[in-house]
Amino acid sequence: MKNSPNIANQNGVVLVVSLVFLVALTAVAAALMQNSTTDMKMSGASEEKVVALQEVVSAIDEVIFNQVAPGKTNRFAKPISGDNFPIASADLLSGTTTSSTATVNVANNQFNIDIACPHLKLASSTEVFSCNILRVNTNRTYGRTGNSNISADSGIAQQLLK
Repeated sequence: MKNSPNIANQNGVVLVVSLVFLVALTAVAAALMQNSTTDMKMSGASEEKVVALQEVVSAIDEVIFNQVAPGKTNRFAKPISGDNFPIASADLLSGTTTSSTATVNVANNQFNIDIACPHLKLASSTEVFSCNILRVNTNRTYGRTGNSNISADSGIAQQLLK
């Protein structure tokens, strides 16, 4: 049986059509891979930010624990007058493996004078109580290039006898 004239005229057309479809499918696959790569980078950056935030918050807990734990010297209880504050990061996060930095400074008291405790229920006509109101600030840089920064603040009010 001989090839009919229609089949003989179509030799090579299937190859050209399949190559066109192959190029189109390759372009679609490349675009989808590019979107997947971008999505992976975005989700990785989002995860790194959440981890940095959790590390900053836990660093605040570590700072407070390192001062008030049994057997530790509570530097929060020192008078705010003088050169007791700010406290540097090396003293606050000692013995930890955090990448955060921390400082403790007097909050809202640029004159370093003793002030009354907020919400103090103990009445004293002789004003024998004063209060250290301190600001604990922790920072952490994160990101691929280390240009992003996350910061958390907490406050501590500690009643003291004068």
